[in-house]
Amino acid sequence: MGLIQIELFATLDLVGQAPGGPDEDPEGFRFGGWQAPLFDDVAGAQVAAAYEGTDALLLGRRTYDIFAAYWPHQQGGEDDDIATLFNRIPKYVASRGTPDLSWAGSTHLGPDLGAEARGLRERHENVKVVGSLDLVQTLLREKLFDRLDLWLHPVVLGVGKKVFDGGAVPTNVRLLEPPAAGPRGTVFLRYGLVEGIPATGDMAAPDRGV
Repeated sequence: MGLIQIELFATLDLVGQAPGGPDEDPEGFRFGGWQAPLFDDVAGAQVAAAYEGTDALLLGRRTYDIFAAYWPHQQGGEDDDIATLFNRIPKYVASRGTPDLSWAGSTHLGPDLGAEARGLRERHENVKVVGSLDLVQTLLREKLFDRLDLWLHPVVLGVGKKVFDGGAVPTNVRLLEPPAAGPRGTVFLRYGLVEGIPATGDMAAPDRGV
């Protein structure tokens, strides 16, 4: 069975809205493109490595529209490797509306996202969810993910859509590898979903040595 892997870029206060540019999601948000000044070669290498083995994309409607307008025109350019990958593999779109599926290899998923996500696991080895914050809330809430890659950037915005904006439920995750930090302060964290819900305890208990 394959994996569903969420890729998110977030600020220190866990805002994930419009990291890449001012036109991504501008309504009521004036910090579009906040990631660009903090991006470095280390983060770039981490992102490239994160997409190795990806054989499908699962995207929300807004992210799909942004990607469909951009990536088909980037082959042969600076981002050729990712452009070639994204243009080649299947794209699955979660939307309550009727998206324009002009990007080759795109499919509109049905209304039962849980069943659709489980079906993607059966058909693919490595399904990537990029951005798509509204979709991510459903995946988090229903625990329909296997891995969460989170790039934390050293900036606080105080406004914007959050990574855990309505999708947070009691969930256990474990760190899969040591955190990696870039020269501009971005920290890469890779988590895997673990069964159960968070345990509780008493910090003053004898076995804590307090």
